[in-house]
Amino acid sequence: MKVLRFHETGGPEVLRYEDAERPEPGAGEVRIRVAGSAFNPADTGIRSGTLPFPVALPHTPGYDVAGTIDAIGDGVTAFQPGDAVVGFLSMTADGSAAEYVVTPADVLTAAPKSIPLADAAALPSIALTAWQALFDEGGLTEGQRVLIVGAGGSVGGYAIQLAKRAGAYVIATASDRSRASVTDAGADEVIDHAGTVLTDAVSEPVDLLLNLAPIEPSEFEALVPLVRDGGAVVSTTAWMTTPGDEARNVSAHTVFVRSDVSQLAKLVELVDSGELRVEVARRIPLSQLAEVHAQAATGTLRGKVIAIPDAAV
Repeated sequence: MKVLRFHETGGPEVLRYEDAERPEPGAGEVRIRVAGSAFNPADTGIRSGTLPFPVALPHTPGYDVAGTIDAIGDGVTAFQPGDAVVGFLSMTADGSAAEYVVTPADVLTAAPKSIPLADAAALPSIALTAWQALFDEGGLTEGQRVLIVGAGGSVGGYAIQLAKRAGAYVIATASDRSRASVTDAGADEVIDHAGTVLTDAVSEPVDLLLNLAPIEPSEFEALVPLVRDGGAVVSTTAWMTTPGDEARNVSAHTVFVRSDVSQLAKLVELVDSGELRVEVARRIPLSQLAEVHAQAATGTLRGKVIAIPDAAV
């Protein structure tokens, strides 16, 4: 089979598009014929060695997958060959940037039926991050106000949609480039983060502050007074401390996304019911995925990219 992988950590140039043996599923595992592999920013950190994930070399990136099961291991009863599935794979095991990938069956759920199967790879880890940030960590409920900083990315798009579905009032910060997509996702207010002092622009306290942007720690701390007493601050920027305010009972939470099949199945239901939209900016052949890594390294990557095995393009 064809695979994109690296034999040593480093820049995008360490990625090789090459032949590899097709993996066989063990007990409790299935083999997926990959329809789509989503690129995520963390893939660059794992490849470069700057994210502390203990991967064995050579390593195949891509921890979001959509595809069709083509073989099952002993003890697997939930799926059969031919089933279309989607899943958030282990970030330390070989991933989906290949024609086939093997994974434990218990991280998978049935794929959405209302969108192309390859596009479903844009759902798992990113939508789970948004869900867990809003509800598991932030405790967001109907009628509350949420401020989403850096809402123009993929997590922000899902977070806005999910918060609106929950009945929240959503204030989102975004660049001019992202304003249209943030508005389309359902934000009630959109604030230009470049030309506005956020602490002046938010006129009423919010119940939840969700930060998705790589802002300076001092800038982050300055936003905490916008949160009401007893509210919450949640962040996906795990490399810096999430600030809170103990005196006002404002809690602080950092999101480390985890695989949760029940949550993922619910997200799939929302996609198929039309309540959650999956946005894909580009679909590329797997052989061109190294170019996406290079674009991410230079900061020129825009939107969600799905790699499709060349034979299926």
